[in-house]
Order: sequence, then structure tokens, then C-alpha cells
Amino acid sequence: MMLRGLVLRSTGSWYMVRADDGSVFECRLRGQYRIRGIRTTNPVAVGDHVSFEPEADGNKGVIVDIHDRVNFIIRKSTNLSKASHIIAANLDLAILVATVDQPRTSTGFIDRFLVTAEAYHIAAVVVFNKIDLYNVIQMKLLDDLTKVYSDIGYPCLQLSARTGLNLDYFKNILQGKTVLISGHSGVGKSALINAINPGFTIKTGEISSVHNKGKHTTTFAEMHATDLGGWIVDTPGIKEFGLYEFEQETLSQRFPEMRDRMNKCRFANCTHLHEPDCAIKVAVENGEIAAFRYKNYMNMMLNDFSNDN
Repeated sequence: MMLRGLVLRSTGSWYMVRADDGSVFECRLRGQYRIRGIRTTNPVAVGDHVSFEPEADGNKGVIVDIHDRVNFIIRKSTNLSKASHIIAANLDLAILVATVDQPRTSTGFIDRFLVTAEAYHIAAVVVFNKIDLYNVIQMKLLDDLTKVYSDIGYPCLQLSARTGLNLDYFKNILQGKTVLISGHSGVGKSALINAINPGFTIKTGEISSVHNKGKHTTTFAEMHATDLGGWIVDTPGIKEFGLYEFEQETLSQRFPEMRDRMNKCRFANCTHLHEPDCAIKVAVENGEIAAFRYKNYMNMMLNDFSNDN
């Protein structure tokens, strides 16, 4: 007997799969998938739709087919330069939870996340958490960042998972959608998820006083049904977001404010680094493109591309 199911959790070699009737099975992957040349550390990802065969002993099963994905979000594995890790599949929305302090999320990390979402055609939202903790200077920085990202088309929310401030706006975004929630450890992802669904008891962490960084609390990506008629994918805290299978020639197309201006450059193949009459560099000089966004673009161009990618 063959069943269809949704992968709710990936723990390496075992996968928690919810069948269409709501029953849950622990499944492993049929061996043939491991020799198909899939250059990922996880051939099956949370959010995948699969076909599986239940085994005789209760709630165990074997995944025999992975259905085509609508989309997925992927990052370069930090330990294996030629491999990648699929964070989640079949998403309606990717949300990056960020903080300007306790811990600080760099704009470089934010931009890598957004660039990846652009490349895989996934709508993205930036949620700035912990605004109840910020002083006047930090709120000014946050307002400036919010304006930059909002102006180029990314919805931004400022909220507090701890106090519930602006949480209703966040719930409206999640309504009826399958949503990835990602970010560094310590930014409050789990607290945010618990806050929107009081029945959730996802473990929340604390901030290390030594390095002002979050401690990992989520070990594996996991999918949770919400009272809002959708699903949330909670992910482990991500320290780095390496770009995978990107081409230098198309990177600027993943920056909306560059994409809108690149046809005004003198050269069609302009890299926006050193060529004369570059519309992107002129826009940066005129303050039409944020200097930090251009700097992050340059860092990606210079550091993220090599022959082994």
C-alpha cells in the first residue's frame, strides 16, 4: 500500500511524515535516492510531499518517491564546500527574523537571505524582533533599516514576541500560508512561534553573556500546523548563509533596486564593480541605493564565487 504524505521533520536519516489522513509515520529514505547525484546533505527536506510505503510494525515507513517541488530555499553547507543544504521546500513565504542588538543581525546576512529567496522565487518578509529592548539610538538604526528594505519592496515588521507588540500584524501575514521562519540563534524565532500559537511549546533559548549571541535551541528543521490555517517551518539558528549555485553575471538581478536600473549601464554585461558609466554606482553615489546594500553586493561578488561552486 502506497501513501502520500508531508515531511514535517528531518533528523538526518529519519523523517517524520504526516499522511493525508493525519496519521504520522517515521520514515527512512529508500537507498536508491542516495546514488542519484543529489548534491545536498539532505535529499528529503521539510515541506516535501512524498510517497511512502508503511511497514508492518506500526508507524514506520519507507519513502519511495519525492514529488516535484514548487520551490525550495537552499544554502551552501559550511562543512562541505561542494554540497548544499535544503532548508525547506514548497513555501509560500520566507520570513527572516532579525535583531539590531542582543544579538545583532548583520545586513550582510539579511541580504544573503533575501538574495536566495529572490533566486528561488519565494516572497520574503523581514521581521525585526525585540523592539521592547531597544534604546533611542537602536530604534533609529532599526527605522533606517526598515525604510531601506521597505522602499525596495520587502515588507518589514517591527514587533516584540515577549510583549506581543504588533503581533497581530504578524499573524495576518501567516494566515493560510506555509512559512519558513529563519534567522540567527537568539533572535527570538521560537518565542515568536510560541506567541502566535499559545499551544506551542517550542523551546526558547537565552543569550550568551560572553559573546552576546544566541544559543542553539532548535536542532532540526520542523513543520508545525498553526491555528491560522497554515504551516510554520521552524529552523535551527543559522550562523552563515552561503550562496549556492549562483552565477556572478546574475547576482545583481537578485537585488531589486539594481535590477530596476541595470539596463541604464553603458555595458550590457556590467558587473557594477569597476566599469565606467555604471548606473548602479551612480545611484549609490546619489543615495538612491543604500551604500550598505552595494557593499554587501560587492562582498558577495568577490567572496562567494569559485570554480568548485
